[in-house]
Amino acid sequence: MNSTTSVKLSANGSITTRVAGPNTWMTSAAAAEASARDRGPFRYTVLDNEEAVGEAMFDELVRYADETPGDIVLVLLGGRGAQAMYRLIRSKAEAGELDDLLGRMHVFTQDALAPMRMDNSLSFVRDFERLLGPTVFARFKSFTPMLTETEDIEGELARYVEKIQDLGGIDLFFLGLGPEAEAASHVCYLKPGCGLRLDDLAGIIPISGSILEHHISKFKAGGSSISERDEEECRQASSILTLGPAAILGAKRIIHSIVDASTAPAKRASFKRMIETEIAGSPAAIERQVNENPGLLLRLHGDVRSYVLADLLV
Repeated sequence: MNSTTSVKLSANGSITTRVAGPNTWMTSAAAAEASARDRGPFRYTVLDNEEAVGEAMFDELVRYADETPGDIVLVLLGGRGAQAMYRLIRSKAEAGELDDLLGRMHVFTQDALAPMRMDNSLSFVRDFERLLGPTVFARFKSFTPMLTETEDIEGELARYVEKIQDLGGIDLFFLGLGPEAEAASHVCYLKPGCGLRLDDLAGIIPISGSILEHHISKFKAGGSSISERDEEECRQASSILTLGPAAILGAKRIIHSIVDASTAPAKRASFKRMIETEIAGSPAAIERQVNENPGLLLRLHGDVRSYVLADLLV
């Protein structure tokens, strides 16, 4: 059964919360104006290696900054897809090359485990700090993570969305693609059958024990130093906070990457289904398609720059 409540916010009036099964979704009147339609064939560029993908993603960031005056609102990508770009940014920043660019960037994260201490080494924020390094974080105009060390998760997520809106919305959204059953896919933490609507800006979704195990294993494999206390707290997390379809579709540009099909081979079928699905004609039917396969959001956006490796197409 669905129910709605309203969270009062200052500059943007209100964000409405909606319950769909175990999930809580947030939208606003502005988000309801977002439209989604088939943008034609999904275009992507195949590059030789992960470093080349990282360079291409970095070049997209620089190109956007060159053609856009003022500040830039950017959403970081977790996981493997952007790590080569982060290494490149770190190297250049430590050489003093990126002060002007980084000083224009308002940086946000796209998902988070909750509840959890903000300094837990298993949080996405700590992983970004490890990959990018202190020099980069010191140069950002602002860095805003999803606040997970709070008794008001819903209110803090609403304020997080409000801050993005107050800055004029998302300029660059860095996205990957995760595999799901039956060759479906997820983006951010939007999973098949999660009850999303296209005007949802963010959501709070229960997390399973198996996903927590995968998360912890992934961080350990990536070289994170994890204490027993951090791991125990992570296993107690009950939810994932995530940006929603309206945040993705409302971004001015999406930079997409897949570099790990050799180690995550299920991505091949998920990518194939995503690019080959025939998009429905009506908004209601499109919304049903996206709820069944959230990766299709990449097909609905008008400006996606996608970079992949050849092993994805085998």
